[in-house]
This record gives sequence, structure tokens and C-alpha cells, in this order.
Amino acid sequence: MIDTKELPKEKESQCTSYPRPQFRRDTWIDLNGTWLFQFDDEDKGEQEEWFKGGCLTEEIQVPYVYQSEKSEVEEESFHHRIVWYEKNFEWEPTDNEMYLHFEAVDYSTKVWVNGQFVGDHEGGHTPFSFQIRPSLIEGENTITVRIQDDNDVEQPIGKQSWKSDNFLCWYTRTTGIWQPVWLEEVSPVHLERVRITPKVEDSTVEIQGHIKGHHMPVQLEAEVFFNGEWITTAGVWVKPGKRTVDLKLDVQSDKADFRVFYWSPDTPNLYDLQFKVKDRHHLYDQVQSYFGMRSIETKGEDILLNRERFYQRLILDQGYYAGSLMTASYEQMEQDLIKVKEMGFNGVRRHQTIADRRYMEICDRLGLVMWAEMPSSFLFSTTSMTRMMDESREMIEKHYNHPSVIIYTLMNESWGVNEIYHQPAQQNFVNALYYQAKSYDPTRLIVGNDGWEHTLTDILTIHDYNSDPVSMRANYQSKDKFVDGSPSETSCKQNYARGYHYNGEPVMISEYGGIAYGKSEEGDWGYGSRPETSEEVLQRLEELTKVIHSTPFIQGFCYTQLTDVEQEVNGLLDHNHEYKFDPVKIKEIIARQSSGFVFE
Repeated sequence: MIDTKELPKEKESQCTSYPRPQFRRDTWIDLNGTWLFQFDDEDKGEQEEWFKGGCLTEEIQVPYVYQSEKSEVEEESFHHRIVWYEKNFEWEPTDNEMYLHFEAVDYSTKVWVNGQFVGDHEGGHTPFSFQIRPSLIEGENTITVRIQDDNDVEQPIGKQSWKSDNFLCWYTRTTGIWQPVWLEEVSPVHLERVRITPKVEDSTVEIQGHIKGHHMPVQLEAEVFFNGEWITTAGVWVKPGKRTVDLKLDVQSDKADFRVFYWSPDTPNLYDLQFKVKDRHHLYDQVQSYFGMRSIETKGEDILLNRERFYQRLILDQGYYAGSLMTASYEQMEQDLIKVKEMGFNGVRRHQTIADRRYMEICDRLGLVMWAEMPSSFLFSTTSMTRMMDESREMIEKHYNHPSVIIYTLMNESWGVNEIYHQPAQQNFVNALYYQAKSYDPTRLIVGNDGWEHTLTDILTIHDYNSDPVSMRANYQSKDKFVDGSPSETSCKQNYARGYHYNGEPVMISEYGGIAYGKSEEGDWGYGSRPETSEEVLQRLEELTKVIHSTPFIQGFCYTQLTDVEQEVNGLLDHNHEYKFDPVKIKEIIARQSSGFVFE
């Protein structure tokens, strides 16, 4: 078995440190901390067999990338395309399997255990795992990782600069391990993964479980609780060799106001869910999870959450932190999202990066809807298309069970498909992403190309950084005129690509504002003229937001942005994620629009 000296013993520490809070087991070990480390600028590590161990001489703090201060790597040049990591751990033999989990590594990863190759993965933002039991030995074991990140425009890199320096709204690069690494010991017969699908229309939840390793009949049992009270239990027997099984549970309760405890930003109710894999004699596996009963759909020009009109008040969150770039602690993520609620927003658009799974758990628990967005590549090619298709599938799988996630954004502002307006091939690619997402997850809404030049989309989303409320209001007076036109004076882009047009979708302003404020330094920027006082910022925010609130056919907005990020100083929070403005005043501006019926 693994050495459990570092295992969390209390529920609170499990919630904050366990990297996969919606699929929890007890036996795991955190591998974050000090690893051996080495640059490999000559690409000689594989030839010299560094994977056999003992060749790396520097140190790094995982999961912080070498470009960040918290990595504790002292290096003036930030442009190393190949890096190596090494970590030792103790293991005592058992009959169980051992999984090595990486939550996110940028970009192309190869892994060895005790000099034996155990697998590889391509993609910089999504989790992956390897079953390493065949490579383990009693006593000390060595994990070696080689990572290559060319940071080129055919990779999905999001907001990472592909130039030698930062520019406009592109920031410091990320190379290597940037989300948690951990080990997990499981029985050879275990629940590999689940899909949890709430069915609001009939007060049930559907479970699709994948069971691994059984050669005799086993039972998958699911038990549902709400606030510690038992709701229901159901189970199904699985034949030998069959891996996928479906289970349906009725979750109605006499104590719920309407028979079901619905999830929404106002009432973020979560059901606890316990899975067991067993037969008549053995309990093989036990997993703790949760789910929320909520639906998301469109009806004409409206977006409906749990069949009620839902007005979205979102803020753009790019997930960058001073000293650690895209890596954050649980406490940092939680404090950010508490502030989002305090300022009157009911959701976040997670922009051009894929969040830590604990971030989604916090959104689930606090009651914030979330738009999950695929990071962009910046060149249209067969290579970039393949990479985007592959990693977007993994993105959907990562987000599927979280009730807070209501929308997938697959492309942003035609990045990577710059000629989409008139190029059928690029239009077809965005449509392929759209249909793939709909096939993998038909329960959520999809935005194909956010901001402008839409092809297939469930929502007409517009990016408009107009800082003049008078002209902005005039541009949205006539819906018939602007939906198939170019209402944004800042982008001057058409809402739809050539050959496509408005089909009655709900309309949202999915980026606006971006008001720069703070000490002016060379190279920093925001949108529009820079106000001189905080009062001027709040006045502009109020005037622009009033335009959106008062336009009846606009179903919500997303303000840019939550925090200052490197050279960009248009956050409502500063670089240290502290308030730049009074949150009470911001809430008075943001939260004037409501949804559904309010019980006093």
C-alpha cells in the first residue's frame, strides 16, 4: 500500500486539497511539493536516458511552472521548450491498482516509473491518468516526467503569448505541471468513472457508470442524501465483462417545496451521492460524489434555468495570480468566487483556460453558473483542428457532472479561424466543434464562436467595448437592425459569418466594459479612455450596465473583468485580487435585474 502519512484525515482538509472533489476516495497521496527538475534545451534527455533517474540536479515546487515566482526556479530566460521532473515515493506491495493522476500539464507529456514508460498525453489543460501498478517495486519508486511545450500557434494556448514578450491581452507562458499531481490506490474491481445527468422534467437523476476489472457479477449501488437525510437507494447487477451500466434514481422528497431541491444561484442545493461496487461477499470500491438538480435550455429569446427565465450577470475570470500565473490554491479560488457573489454577479465566464476541478466545486457550492471555454489556438491547420477537437472532448468530460456549468464556449472572437467570415472550411470546423459538443453533452448550451462572426450557436453573443453609453444605447434600439449587423463600434465585426443569420436565439453581451483604472505604467492598458478617479469608473460602469439592463431583448451580460492581469488593468480586483472599488456599490449597479419570482 502507499505511505499515507500525508493523507487528509478530516472532511474539511479533504474538501480543500483533494483534487477531484466530485469523485472522492479515501486512499490517496498528494505529490505536490518539491520535485527534481531540469531544462533540456538540447533535447538530449531521452537519448541519455534521464528517465532512469538520478540525472536531474535542480528543484521546482509543483504545481507551479518554472515561469512563476512560486516555482522557486531562478531563471532569467523564460523560453525553454523541454523540461524534466522527478519525484520519489514509498510503496508497500498489495494486490490493488495504483493510478498516477495529472490534473493539467502544458503541453506534451511522457511519463516513466522506475525507468519503465507508462504513457503519454497531449493537451495543456485537461486531466489524465496512468495505471502504474505493473511498474512499481517495494520500497522507493521514482516518477520521471518529460514535458515539451513549443507554445506555437497550432497548440491550444489561450492567453499565453506566442511572441517573445507579452503583448495586448496575451500573458506569460505556462510550461509544465500547473495543476495538482497525486496518487490513488484502488481495488482491481472499481468504479472507473460516472456520468451524472439530472432529469428535472421527471425528478430523477440518471447514472452511467463504468466499472473496471470484474470477472464475476457485481452490483453498482447508488445512495442519495440531502443535508444528511437519506432520499433513496438503487442498485443494478452488472454481468462479467460488461463495463457500462445505467441507473435511474427518483429524488423526490416530501420536505422539498416542489418535491425536488433545485440547484440555482439563489438556492445552490446539492445532493450527496455515494457509490458502492460490491457483490454478496465483498465491498470492492466506494466513491463519494454529489449532484445538483437543474436544467438549462432556450425557449424563443429566453434562457431558462429550471424552466424559469434566467438573466445572467457574469464576470470574466481569466484565472491568473500574481506570483503563480494560472495556478491557485483552494483558498485563493474560494475567496475570488466569494467576492464575485458579493459584487452581485451570479456567474463567471472562465476565459481561455480550463479551471481546476476544485474551482467548479466552489461554483457548485456557492451558487455561481459557469461558462466553460476551450483555450484557443491561433492558426487554422489540420494539426490545430485535431488538437482542438481532442482537447475540447476532454474539457466536456471534465465538466459534465458539475451543475454550475451551463454553457460551453468552443471558440472566441474568431481566434484560430481568422477568415471564418468568408471561408467555408473554417465555418465547417466551428460547426464540427459545435456538433461534437452537442453529441458528447446534449444537456448544455453551446456557443460556437463567442463575440462575433457566429455560425452555429445557441446564443447570439456580442462583444462590445463601447465606452459611450449614448451611442451604445442607440446601436441596440432596433433588434431587427442589429442582430444581422455589426452593432459593436469597437470590433466592427458582423454578428454572423457570411451565409449565416439570426434565427431567434437569445441575445447576450458576453463582453463589455473593460474599464482601466489604477496607477498608469508603461505598457498597461484597458478599453476606452482611462478615468482618473474610482467614482468615474463606477459612473461609467453604471451607465453602460443600464444600457444593457434597459434593453428588453438582451438576456444578460459578462463584464470584463474580475482582476487585473499582468499588463491589463481593467479588473474590479487588483493584481493581488483585492477590491479596487466598494463591492456594495458594484452590487447596486450589477444586481438590478432579477430572474423568476422572488419570495419575500
